[in-house]
Amino acid sequence: MLEKLLEIERRFDGVDAAYNDPDIVSDPKELQRLGRLRAELEPVVLATREYRKTLDDLAQAKEMLDDPELRELAQDEIPGLTVRRDELEIELKKMLVPKDPADSKPVIVEIRPAAGGAEAALFASELLRMYLRFCERSRWKTEMIDHEESGIGGLDRVIFKIDTHGAYSMLKHESGVHRVQRVPATESQGRVHTSTVTVAVLPEAEDVDVQINDKDLEISTFCSSSAGGQHMQKNETAIRIIHKPTGLVSTCQDERSQAQNKLKAMTVLKAKLFQMEQERLASERSGLRKGQIGSGDRSEKIRTYNFPQSRITDHRIKMDSHNLTSFMDGDIEEMLKALVADEQARRLADEEQSVA
Repeated sequence: MLEKLLEIERRFDGVDAAYNDPDIVSDPKELQRLGRLRAELEPVVLATREYRKTLDDLAQAKEMLDDPELRELAQDEIPGLTVRRDELEIELKKMLVPKDPADSKPVIVEIRPAAGGAEAALFASELLRMYLRFCERSRWKTEMIDHEESGIGGLDRVIFKIDTHGAYSMLKHESGVHRVQRVPATESQGRVHTSTVTVAVLPEAEDVDVQINDKDLEISTFCSSSAGGQHMQKNETAIRIIHKPTGLVSTCQDERSQAQNKLKAMTVLKAKLFQMEQERLASERSGLRKGQIGSGDRSEKIRTYNFPQSRITDHRIKMDSHNLTSFMDGDIEEMLKALVADEQARRLADEEQSVA
């Protein structure tokens, strides 16, 4: 482990020197790349240096045990230093576990109602607000790509982008079926209904990640049905792109410009193709393919929002929260961090098992 840590430290020193080179200021893209890499390596380097100092202090304290005048002082210091050494070892092992290569990417989020009709459409709208409020709390920039409203204030579909590096690492565990249990406003008998909404969180793909042949695309235009005034209703500004080899469809109708809609639709298509390739590679490694959102059936759920009991349950980590009102207002960070910690623990266990 120490050899790998020293290698990371040497790499950090090289990146740090390049980042502070005055000549690099003239290349904003390279400066941004080096800045992200530096920020990624720095926590590991700081922990490594503290770990090395703790080992030195512990070795000196043990040597002091042979000196009658210093033995009592050493006996007081050794337990604390030993605990700190063990804590740093666990922390560094987690840091060295290979990360998801897409973790640093911005994300595309797609929300669709599944089972439950109008009630599912309403809950899709509420989930959108929840994520947008979380992004607002986190000061993350969001951009609407496509949305289609239902007739009762719900959503038939919404796609938006979070243009923040590292957003995928925090939100990727939101992919799946979200189940809501509550009494709909239209329910006269007061019965609790169960509905579901599917959420897909896709890492944004760069041009180097996905290569698309123009011959594989079928591009058509249509009149927008979203809000935007008469201009959008009379002109075919909305774009639909079909990727013929895979059958994937991407649409955008939120911009007044056909060119802008095409650009956004291509962004979503690239993200879907990138995710498909990542799933294929993961399937080859594990021998198991599991889709992000399943069929949307009520039994396939990652989380349940129980309104009568004001409880949110994440079924993957068996975590319950009883702050449903604030949760739906975007206070979801605690849940997200618990899911990230669970992923890190599983990755660490897999890494240790492979080494063993």
